[in-house]
Amino acid sequence: MPLEAGLLDILACPACHSPLREESEELVCTGGTECGLVYPVRDGIPVLLVDEARRPA
Repeated sequence: MPLEAGLLDILACPACHSPLREESEELVCTGGTECGLVYPVRDGIPVLLVDEARRPA
């Protein structure tokens, strides 16, 4: 389920404050190799907790 149009404009990675991009059911940090955390979206709600994020494979 895609997020609302303006929501991605105001969301940022809580770890490095870089913008996020949507990929399927996840939000991916665009901060490059220094961050790059992947945050889950559960039931259409982004879970922007660093403890819930994963490192990309």
